[in-house]
Formats: sequence, C-alpha cells, structure tokens
Amino acid sequence: MESPPQTTFISHPLIRPDKIEARDYQILLSEVAKKNSTLIVLPTGLGKTVIALLVLVDRLYNEGGKVLFLSPTKPLVEQHASFIRSVLTIPEDDVFVATGEIQPEKRVRQWRESSIIVATPQVIENDLLARRIDLTDVVLIIFDECHRAHGNYAYVYIGRRYQEEGKKRLVLGITASPGSNLMKIQEVCENLGIERVEIRREDDPDILPYIFRKEIEWVRVDVPREIRELKRILEELFLDRVRKLSDVGFHLYNGKRTTTKELLELQSRIQARLKEQQHTRFFKAASLAAELLKIRHAIDLVETQGVNAVRKYFRRLMKEASSKGATKASRRLIREPKFVRAVNLAEEIDLEHPKLKVLVQIVRRELERKPDSRIIIFTNFRDSAEMVRSALEKIDNVKPLRFIGQASRGDDKGLSQKKQVELLERFKAGDYNVMVATSVAEEGLDIPMADLVIFYEPVPSEIRSIQRRGRTGRRRAGRIIILITRETKDEAYYWISKHKERMMERGMDEIKRNESELIDSREEEVEKNPEAKSEKARETVIYVDNREVRSQVVKSLEKLNCNLIFKNMEVGDYVVSERVCIERKSVDDLVNSLFDPERNLFAQLRDLKREYERPVLIIEGDGLYNTKKVAESVIRGAIISIAVDFSIPTLYTRNGEETARLIETIAKREQDASKRGFSPHAKKSSRNLREQQEYIISSISNIGPVSARNLLRYFGSVRNVINAPKEELVKVERIGEITAEKMREVIEARYEGGQG
Repeated sequence: MESPPQTTFISHPLIRPDKIEARDYQILLSEVAKKNSTLIVLPTGLGKTVIALLVLVDRLYNEGGKVLFLSPTKPLVEQHASFIRSVLTIPEDDVFVATGEIQPEKRVRQWRESSIIVATPQVIENDLLARRIDLTDVVLIIFDECHRAHGNYAYVYIGRRYQEEGKKRLVLGITASPGSNLMKIQEVCENLGIERVEIRREDDPDILPYIFRKEIEWVRVDVPREIRELKRILEELFLDRVRKLSDVGFHLYNGKRTTTKELLELQSRIQARLKEQQHTRFFKAASLAAELLKIRHAIDLVETQGVNAVRKYFRRLMKEASSKGATKASRRLIREPKFVRAVNLAEEIDLEHPKLKVLVQIVRRELERKPDSRIIIFTNFRDSAEMVRSALEKIDNVKPLRFIGQASRGDDKGLSQKKQVELLERFKAGDYNVMVATSVAEEGLDIPMADLVIFYEPVPSEIRSIQRRGRTGRRRAGRIIILITRETKDEAYYWISKHKERMMERGMDEIKRNESELIDSREEEVEKNPEAKSEKARETVIYVDNREVRSQVVKSLEKLNCNLIFKNMEVGDYVVSERVCIERKSVDDLVNSLFDPERNLFAQLRDLKREYERPVLIIEGDGLYNTKKVAESVIRGAIISIAVDFSIPTLYTRNGEETARLIETIAKREQDASKRGFSPHAKKSSRNLREQQEYIISSISNIGPVSARNLLRYFGSVRNVINAPKEELVKVERIGEITAEKMREVIEARYEGGQG
C-alpha cells in the first residue's frame, strides 16, 4: 500500500469541522453525482456513504426540499442515520428514521417535518402505495446496495414513482458489487433512472493509496471415510428417486450431481403440468421431487457442514413426518430403509467434519499471534453457526458470538434489531472477538476492525463473496481464508463465484467503454416518452381498501396509471363506480372464508349484494379444486351458490397483474359510461340477534353453523345450551358422545390464561 496523502478535512456549512476526511476520489465522484443521476461502484470500505453525504449536503444547501436515503435493512438504516447525525450541523430530529415499527400517522407527520429521511424501502413503498406521501419535493434519493433494484424489489417501484413525480430529481445508486452481467447492470440503471456510471477498482491510481493489503488463502480438507460412507448411502437413495422420477416421465440427466437449483426448476415444471391436468403421474412426480430436494439438502450438509448438521436435519425431518400436517413425501422418506440406515449411521458417527478442526486451529493461532484481533466467520446455515460458536467457546481467550437474522426458525429464535446493534457494538468494543455469522453480516454493516475473515464454505455468488471479503482490510491489512472440502460442491461453488466475478469485471469494463451509449439511450427514451419525467394524467379512479395496499394488484394498477384512493372500506376491496364493487379473493382466502366465521364468505357477499347494484367476485390464482383443506364438492357447491343464490358474477384470474388489468377494464367501462364522480357508500351489516346467538354456540369446540342451530332450537337459548348436561346434549341431531364431551370440557374447564 502507498502512503496515504496528508489528512485534510471537508469544509461545508452543513458538515461539522474535522469530521470528514477529504479524499480526492470521493470529492471527484461526488462532483459527478451532483450533476447527473449516477451509479457509483466502489470497493467495500472506501467510503461510499461519505460520497452520498457530500451529494446530500450539496442538494440540501442549494435546493432545499427533502433527501431520501434508502437502505435494505433496519440495522443499516440505523447505522446511516447515526453517521449523518454525528457529522451534520443540522438538528438531530431533522433526520427521521422511518421503519415499520413507527405508526403510519407518525411517519406522515415526520415526513412533512424532516429534511432527511433514512428508511427501509418497504416502508416507503407502502406509504407511496397508500398515498400517504409523495416524492414531489424530494431533491435526492440515495439507493444503498442498489444492485437490488430488479424484479419486484421495492427499489424498482420507488425509482419509477420518483421518475414520474420528482420535480428536482437526482438519483445516487451506490454498491460494491453491481452484478455479474451487463444486462443486470443496465436493468438497475433503467429502473432507477440512472444516467451515468462511475466505477473504481482497487488498482485504480486514485484508490491505491487507501487500499490495505488482503491476503487470500484457500485451505482444502478431505472427507473422512465414515462421512464418505454416509454420503454414499444418501447418494444411492437419491439415484433411486431419480430412476422412479424417470419412470413417470421426468428425467434428470445429471444424476447424483443434480443441484438444488435444477430440482427447483423441475418442481416448477411439474406444478405447471399439474395445473393443466390433474393426473396421478404428475402428483407422484411432485412427491418424488419433494423427496429429492430433502435428500439433496442432506447430501450438501454431509459434504460441507458435517455430521452434527445433518443429524439435526434428520431429527427435524422425523419430527415433521410425524406431525399432523406431514406430506406423503416426508412420511414415505422416513420409512425408506436407506434413509433409516443413513439416520442410524449419523447417530453412530462420533466425529465432526474436518473443517471444524481446521477452523479451531486457525482461530487459536490467529489469537495467539495477535490477541486483539477481530475475526468474522461466515457460514450458510444457522445450525453450523451454532456448532462453530459452541466449539470455539471451549478455547481459551476466544469469546465467540453468533450473529443471525431477525426471523425465528422453529425453536431457534432470531435476533431483534436492537439485539443485533448491541452485539455489533460489543464486538467492536472487544467484549467478543469472534463473530460467527450467517449472510445477515455480509451486506453493508460497519465492522471496521475485522482482521481475519473465514468462509466456512464458498458461496456461488460473486456479490456475496465480494461482500464477505469486504469485511476485512478496511483500516489495516487483513486476511481471508476459504475452507474447501475436496471433491464436493465447495469446489464447484468456489469456481462459479470466481467466474461470475470475472464476468462482472468485464461487464463494468464494457459499461465504462460504452457509457455514452447508455446516456444516449436514456435520453432517447425520455424524448419518446416525455411523460416519463412528468406527472401523467390519472383519469381512471379506483377506491381501494387499505388492507390491499401491499398486494401485487395495487402495484399493477399503479403501473396502469390508475388514480388509487385508499380508504378503510367495510364492504368489498375495490369500488370502480356507484354501482360496481369488487371483492377479490385469492384461492387460499376463498377456501379459508368458507369455514372461518369471522371471514364468512357468504356474509361478505350478502353485504356486497345489499349495498351495490352490480357486485363482482374475482377469484385469483390456480388450484381452486386441488386444495387439501376442503373437498372439491364443497368448493363447487360454494361456486354454484354464489352464482345461483346471490346472482354475483365470478371472474377468474391467474395472478395479481391479471386481476389489475381486469379491474382497470371494468373501471374504464363504468366511468366512461357514467362520466360522474362517485365514492364508496357501503357499510358492513351487523349481526342480528339470531346470528349472534348462532356465532356464540358455533365457536365452541368443533360445532358448525348447522349443529349450532340444532342446539339452539332444541334448548331454546344460549344459556340453556351452556348449562345442558352431556346426557341431554347427545339427544340433539348431529351431536355425538365425543362432541358432547368436548363441549362440556370447554365450558367447565378452569381458565389457565393467567393474569394480564
């Protein structure tokens, strides 16, 4: 590493003195980003956030308005907000952190009052969809980790809305890893409205003085004989299922080397055939594919994680197979003799994967050599993270922590955002010196003092590999060690990642060479579609129930340029005219509403029919008659009742996008014909006394509406039903011994809910 230039600091009215080091490359990149919507690609640890800050203060100082700083996770949002508050001269409460924990009403108030909003994209997307906020006065949006801006990720929607609404629009996208191909990078630019791309690498002259050396070492280990035998049994079982799958017409040409990705693609093909034809052969194929996925995962665990990990997985499979809702695939698999042999062998093997022994030696040597080192170990699975942490805590001077995401997995409770932040601070302070982390620690977290990063296994993603490596070498030289098990998918994943990184580098080179073409193509697009930079007329008005705000239907209606007005509607989901109200049901919603008294389908339709002259029901999704929850005859009976008893037309769509197109078509037809304004006017009918009585009785045990009516007719009142002895209850039609006993148990048993 060259000697860095003498330290000087940024001087700006909104930045506190001696807070931000003046680096030439950061100043140069920020100057470019002040003039054009820009994507900046910069290696991890070189201050992308500082560049964002320089653009941010320039826009606030010269343009006024608001700045929106978006980051994918809550810990990152808190981290960015803390940094901004610590270096700017503006009041701390002028920086608003918008996350899902804050009530919408408070978010709207804070949005109006703040000049800097730091937020997760999902929260901003929800508030935009619900028309609680708009982006008219936003003078800059910063998209952190902007490589995520593709598909249905919230960045895409926000980027499109900003292109439509922003009066003084400027976009800054920042990332260390934009993707492995040119098309993906171009997609990000198009989705965010980016006009210029600036790329810096570690070997660029203006970057070199600030780069710390990173040593990369690959440590290869062999699989012990006992573990190879366990793997062999599972591979035999895998090939047996591959042959059976071939017998029903679905072929896997890679045999035991078939990957999880290939199996998931096969599963999608089988599901597509099932939608076309309910044939026994396809059901059998689907079940076999499910078994193959479970076996494949077990093989992967044996190869790369060890016996302890696969032992835990087998135990979860056995528990799952013995549960009430177990699939045929699970039950059949645990009865398979080869699977039983594998389970027994896993329980007998009294050794761990050699990776664990090697890892323990590496950590011990590192801390003996340098006691103040910070070490981060990345592993793909939570079970492995706990196994590694448990092994390391037995070593003198090793203080390990497990760092995982917020979601809970069965008995394994996730870490709250508050706990994550606390653990990071304690890691930095030295309370812990080893962090064993899953992917949650890969992206963006500020962990400047990691001297050694260990990959417990390679990952087949160039983005994740770059982000993992970026956890070291930020303030001083760092080391990276990658553990690879020979002749396993570890080796394949390592080479896949390297190949993708080379592709990404070539893609960035191509963008740098052809940047003018990218700008020209965007300018041409704006010329052809001037509305892309101006507010479009929204003529089609649709009232939407607030509970629909996050649905794909709403996003698709937005794209169709409908004027959506969100309200708490007691009846229906979408109102398109004075006479037409639409109730949307996904297949699962429809099935659930047939036997859930609180979401009673026929009560909803009765209200719809009473309040609107032309009610419509839309059923969205496939597999209406294939659900396991209720018999096909019940579904058909319900559909007939909707048509014959309620005279409500039922329309069918495959997905939210198709539903949106259908709603828009109905709305246009209605509104073109009437040329009049309208608003929702319906109220949900309250239950009459008889319905309330039936509801109370039907909530006991497994009593349905018919049995509830029988009981009330026989006993005459709710009180008499409650007080009736078992001998009297069984005299009522449809009430047997078991039901009567259950009723008495529910009514008489002491309440064990405790206080408060």
